[in-house]
Amino acid sequence: MSEENVTKLIVGDKEIILIGTAHVSKQSAEQVKAVIEAERPDSVCIELDEQRYQSIMDGSKWKETDIFVVIKEKKASLLLMNLAISSFQNRLAKQFDIKPGQEMIQGIESAKDAGAELILADRNIQTTFSRIWHNLGFVGKSQILMSVIFSIFDKEEVTEEDLEKMKSKDMLNSVLADFTESFPKLKTPLIDERDQYLAQKIKDAPGKKVVAVLGAAHVPGISKEIHNEHDLEKLSEKPPKSKWPTIIGWMIPLLIVGLIVFTFFMNPSAGLDQTISWFLWTGSLGAIGTIFALGHPLAVLTSFVAAPFTALHPLLAVGWFSGIVQAYFRRPHVSDFEKLSEDVFSIKGFWNNKVTRVLLVVVLANLGASIGTFIGGADVIRIFFKNL
Repeated sequence: MSEENVTKLIVGDKEIILIGTAHVSKQSAEQVKAVIEAERPDSVCIELDEQRYQSIMDGSKWKETDIFVVIKEKKASLLLMNLAISSFQNRLAKQFDIKPGQEMIQGIESAKDAGAELILADRNIQTTFSRIWHNLGFVGKSQILMSVIFSIFDKEEVTEEDLEKMKSKDMLNSVLADFTESFPKLKTPLIDERDQYLAQKIKDAPGKKVVAVLGAAHVPGISKEIHNEHDLEKLSEKPPKSKWPTIIGWMIPLLIVGLIVFTFFMNPSAGLDQTISWFLWTGSLGAIGTIFALGHPLAVLTSFVAAPFTALHPLLAVGWFSGIVQAYFRRPHVSDFEKLSEDVFSIKGFWNNKVTRVLLVVVLANLGASIGTFIGGADVIRIFFKNL
C-alpha cells in the first residue's frame, strides 16, 4: 500500500488514517479502495454532508427539479453559482474520464464492503455558504462572483501530474497562501472552520480505527485540529441576519417616492420628469439585462414593465417575474437537466440550455434593474435639487 498522501495519527486510543485526495483523480479513487481494503477500519468518514451525499447517490434528481419552485424560493442565484462552481470540476473529470467525486463514491462503496460504519463528516453546505457570504463585503462578493463566472470559460487543460501536485502538502500550502492573500476573510469559514468540524466528526466516529477520505486541502488543518475539542453546534450556526439591509431596503424606495411626490407639489412638470426618468432607467436596464440573457421577448417586456415597481419594494425582484415568464414560454425539459453537466462547459451551452437560460434571466434582470435603481434614483435626486 502506497503511503503517499496518507497520514496516520494516534488520538487517544484511536488510530486515524487520513487520505488526502484530488476530487477528480483516478489515482485518488484507487488509493481510497486500497487503503480501506488493507486497513479494514471500523468507520469510514467522507467529506460530504447529507445534501451532497444525496446528490452524488442520486444523480438523476435533477430531472425532478421544478424551475418555478427554484424561482419562487429565491434560489436561482444560488443554483447558478453552484453550476458555475461545479463546471470546472466536471471539465477536469471529463478530461480524465472519471466521475466527479469518484473518490467519495469509492469511499462509500468500500465502507460497505468492509462492513464499516459510514460517517458524513462535513458541515452542511448551506451553513458554509451563509458564513462565507456573511464574512465578505460588497467588493469581496463581487470579486468572487466574477472569479467563479470567469472560471467557467477557462479552457486551460490540467495534466494528471498537476492533479497529483495538488495533493502534495508543499504545493497545497502555497495555494492556500495565495488564496488567503486574495480573499483573507474567506479562508476562515471555507477551510479553517471546516477543518475543525471535520476533525471533531472524525475523532467522534465509532471504533478504534477510522479512515477519513478528504480533499487534500483539509489534511494539514485536520492533523492539527484533531487534538483539540470543537463545538459542532457553534460551528453549525448560521450568522444572524443584519437588520440594516432591510432598513436601507425600505428607506431608499421611500426616499425616491417622497422626493417625487414632493417635487410634484412644487413643480408638476419636474415631478413628471422624475417619474419618467425612474421608469426609463429601471425598466430599460432591467430589460437590457434580460436581453443579455437572451430572454424571451415577453420576458424582456415583463422586465421593462415590472422593474420600476419591484425596485420600490425590497421584498420583490424583477427577475422573479421575468424568470417565470421565461420558464413558461421556454419551459425546460428533462433533457435540459440531463445536459446541464455538459452545457456548462461553454458559453454557448450555458446560454442555450433552457435551465441556465431561465437562471440567467433572473440574475441579469435583477442586476440590470439594480443598476437602473442607482442611476434612476440619482437622477430623481438631481431633478429635486434643481427645482428647490
